[in-house]
Parts: sequence; structure tokens; C-alpha cells
Amino acid sequence: MRIVNYSLYFILMVAVMSCADETLPLEVYETSASGHKMTKISNFPSGEIIDTIQILPQQTFQKITGIGGSFTESSASLLNRLSKENRDKIIEAYFGESGAKYSLTRTHIASCDFSLNNYTYAPNAGDKDLLNFSIDEDRDDLIPMIKEALTVSKDGFKIIASPWTAPPWMKDNQAYVGGKLLPEYYESFALYFSKYLDAYKAEGIDIWGLTPVNEPHGNGDNWESMHFSPEEETDFVQNYLGPKLEAQGYRDTNILGYDQNRAGIKEWVDVMYKDEASSKYYDGLAIHWYESTYDYLPKELQYAHNKAPNKYVIETEGCVDSEIPKWKDDAWYWKKEATDWGWDWAKPENKHLHPKYAPVNRYARDIIGCLNNWVDGWVDWNMVLDKQGGPNWFKNWCVAPIIVDPDADEVYFTPIYYTMAHFSKYIRPNAIIIGVNKTDNDIMVTAAKNPDGSIAIVLFNEGQTAKNFILNIGEITQNITISAQAIQTVLTPTK
Repeated sequence: MRIVNYSLYFILMVAVMSCADETLPLEVYETSASGHKMTKISNFPSGEIIDTIQILPQQTFQKITGIGGSFTESSASLLNRLSKENRDKIIEAYFGESGAKYSLTRTHIASCDFSLNNYTYAPNAGDKDLLNFSIDEDRDDLIPMIKEALTVSKDGFKIIASPWTAPPWMKDNQAYVGGKLLPEYYESFALYFSKYLDAYKAEGIDIWGLTPVNEPHGNGDNWESMHFSPEEETDFVQNYLGPKLEAQGYRDTNILGYDQNRAGIKEWVDVMYKDEASSKYYDGLAIHWYESTYDYLPKELQYAHNKAPNKYVIETEGCVDSEIPKWKDDAWYWKKEATDWGWDWAKPENKHLHPKYAPVNRYARDIIGCLNNWVDGWVDWNMVLDKQGGPNWFKNWCVAPIIVDPDADEVYFTPIYYTMAHFSKYIRPNAIIIGVNKTDNDIMVTAAKNPDGSIAIVLFNEGQTAKNFILNIGEITQNITISAQAIQTVLTPTK
């Protein structure tokens, strides 16, 4: 039985009625299954109002690092095949003032599954001093895409870089896929990071953060990978990577540990933050969402924060995986028809975590759930893929917010793009997550106070019926309607 605070309801209703003829003091943008795409809403249909959402600016939580997506060779190579008009359109859509204004990004160090082939920056076996280190493989596509984004972005953005593997000759299996880093090459692999930072800095690209390796548990030995236990990675960071970066003048480059699914958080942070020595060079935790299509694992997120309240907790990768994108079919992105890797491959006891899902729902639920549980940054995977969900040398097809047909020079902005923009455009770096009280548990809500004084509230209505509610933010009280199957951003004026 829902309990409604009728005294608050009465007060708010009087306030709404008294200012019914005044200009709407809020900006409201909506994306919905019915066709809205970041559409500005000025008028709301009348209807019975029994619910309230109250924003509590004095109740503060974490500071936001940023929200955005990833630069991959796959995405960059596709941009090279498009007309200049469409290439510029996509860069503007992600980084321009009229677009999503991405503020936190990720890229891969050497090749990953979303590369055109396997490559390393240090191909010469036994070259422990990395005298032949070179980032030439990135000069045709990845570096130009990042530079164009930097040119377009007014506020700039942070970049997190992750290797999927060390150079194969540094590993016990001498291969790109699987294996472990040999202890005698820990120093060389630390140098590999330092040389990467030097090389990208020479290109005018500063790297804000690093992870020691993507997915240290591996990926089923399918594409580039390298295994670390929590103890091994912490040894590498504490005794090799951290000291090397410090010695080379990169102490401000943030090292984020782990970089895999959230179910493993406790095991990793207990080792990473065991004591002052182990945690000295760790600036935070990197996590992925592939544990479940619906559960954002709030207990694990809270555990990470409580273990080290002053360190970052950043989602560094998530996407619609194991699916070929649906081309110009907006409705599919709102329907529970997508499947993920776990639909086929999860262990029987974990199958319940991987039911069919709607892509928009998964993104909106996860980002709101993360922001409401101490996550300070959220990074999507590929920014651009083709109609097949690639290119990808392993044929590990996935979906991106923007899909292109390079042969026809066509671009499709999926509903996922607009979903991401509802957060990235309006919740800005250094915003503070603030408290929310609500009487309708079927609506998900998060709110943040931006550095300019504006408050951004993002709401998600997964249900099949529209919702009417009273929104109260300090002196502002407004009757709002959110459509069925819709995500909505409400923005207050700057102060």
C-alpha cells in the first residue's frame, strides 16, 4: 500500500495552481518510444496527480567526473569512410555544444576486439627498453578522431586508456589472447605505459587515467586479453607502474584498478585498498556492466565507495553486446527483445541475470542506478559501429549509439544516443549528486547540482502509461508529465 504525504501534496497543489499561468521556470527535454528525441516539452496535459518528486539540494553525495563514450579503431576507421559532412556531424553530435557534450571518454592502448587487426606498440621480442616503441598504428584513424573531438569540444574531456594485453612476448603464452605477464617484464610493461603517455602527449593528447589491463579475469580467451589476480595487479601497480609514472612526471595520471564486472568488486577492493602501501598509487576503481542486463548491483557499488570514500568509482565500459544493430528501427531499442552474452553462455545459476531486455531501459536504469550509488563517471563503449555491429576482427558484434552505412554514406542516431545525451549534456563535470524523495517507486530519478548552479534531474518511466507528478525544487514547484516509456531531463535555471 502506497503511503502519501497528503499535507505536502495539498501545499504543492496550491503552489501549482497559484502559478499555473506563469511561464514554465524549467526546461524539460524528453525522449520516448512514442517518438520524442530530446524534444523540448513546454505544455503538459492535465490529469490526476497523486505523486510527488522532491529534490533535496542540501543532501549531497559524490562529485561527477564525467559521462561519455569510447574512441576505438573500429569507430575511427568508419569515420574515415564517411563524407566530411557526416564525419563532422557525428563529432559535433558527441562533443559539440549542440550535441551530447561528452566529458569522459576511454580508448584502447594498442589493439582490442574493436580493432581491425592485432597490433602492439612494441613488436620486437626481447626489446625490454622498448627502443622501437611506436604508436604509428593509431595515426591513420584513432588519433585524428580524438583530435577532431578535442577541437570541437568547448569544455574539453578526460580520456581513460586501457591495454587489452601487454605485448605478446612479455607473456607466458607469447600470444595476444590469454596468458599472464611474466614477472621479468613487469618493469618493461610499466615503461610501455610511460612511453604511451609520452607519445600521445607529443600529439597534443593528454591521458587523464589508465587501467593496468582491461578485464583481468579474461574474456573466455576469445580476443586480446591478459590475466591478473587482484594480488598480481596490485603488486604491478604498487611496485612498478605507480613508481614509473611518478618518476616520469605522470603522478597526476589516475590509475584505476580492476576494470571488469561489478560482482568482483569486493574481492578486488579488499586487496587494492588493503593498506596505505597497496592503495597509494590507486586513484580509484574501474567497472563494467556485463554481470546483468537489469541489476546494477548497488550493494557492490556501495561497498566500493565505503572501502575508499575518497577514490573514484567509474563505469568504464558497457554496451549492447551479442547483437547486430537494428537499422533505422527505433521501436526495437524500446522492446525487450535484445539478448546479451549471458543469454547463451552464462552458468545455469546465473541465467536469471540475463533475460531479454530493452536496450534503452538497460542504459537508463544502469546510469541512474550507478549515479544513485556513488559512481562518479560512466563511459559507454564504441561511439560508432556499422550495420553489422563492427568492424571487429573477432566478429564480436555489438551495438553503438550511432550506426553508419559507410557504403551509402548514411548515419542513424539510435535511441541509445539520445538516452546517453540526457545525462552527458546536462550533468556536467564537478556536478554534485543530490538527494531525491519520491512517492512513485516505478519512476527512477537521479539529480545533480551543476557548477553553474543549475540542477539537472533525469527521470525514467519504463511503464506503459504516462505519469503525472508534482516536482518540487526549493522555491520551484511544477506539475510535470512524463510519457510512457520515456526518459526525461528537467533543468533549472543557472544561478
